[in-house]
Amino acid sequence: MRLLKKSCLLLVLFGMNAVLAQTPELRKPDVIFVPTPQAVVDAMLKLANVGANDIVYDLGCGDGRMVATAAKQFGARGVGIDIDPERIEESNRTVREAGVQSRVKILHQDLFETDIKEATVVTLYLLRSLNLKLRPKLWKELKPGTRIVSQTFDMDDWKPEKQIEVEGRQIYLWRVPATPPVSQ
Repeated sequence: MRLLKKSCLLLVLFGMNAVLAQTPELRKPDVIFVPTPQAVVDAMLKLANVGANDIVYDLGCGDGRMVATAAKQFGARGVGIDIDPERIEESNRTVREAGVQSRVKILHQDLFETDIKEATVVTLYLLRSLNLKLRPKLWKELKPGTRIVSQTFDMDDWKPEKQIEVEGRQIYLWRVPATPPVSQ
């Protein structure tokens, strides 16, 4: 019996080590987490004309409310990506509480390295410098016509198709061009 207990303990410890080994070591987040007010979330998704056929990628998903709302209120599928383990935990909780686990997945990954080509809509609440750093990836990986919505921060010389203000915050909408500008 004692041998069996030791064997079980070793299996549990081995299993924990295997799980820990699979958890990627990621760099520190580029920005601090600041929640987006629900009215702004709703406005961003409406501005992007999100519908049931869309796959919304939220790059830097924070608490997960963007992808949870996209799934629950608009019928879309969602993928939230964040580098911060605390945000991943919070996002998964938000998705569970919204009851949309079958339509949303949360990835603990670096948004600059994650494959985003499946997205039909991308949402952002990053700094302008990060939007600009991300722009070549968006143009390279996303299909022409993919909608990109950013709160507060623009993309410099890439002028938005539409711009609105909600609760004192600017919201920008772009579509990925068929041929990205050569200057970038």
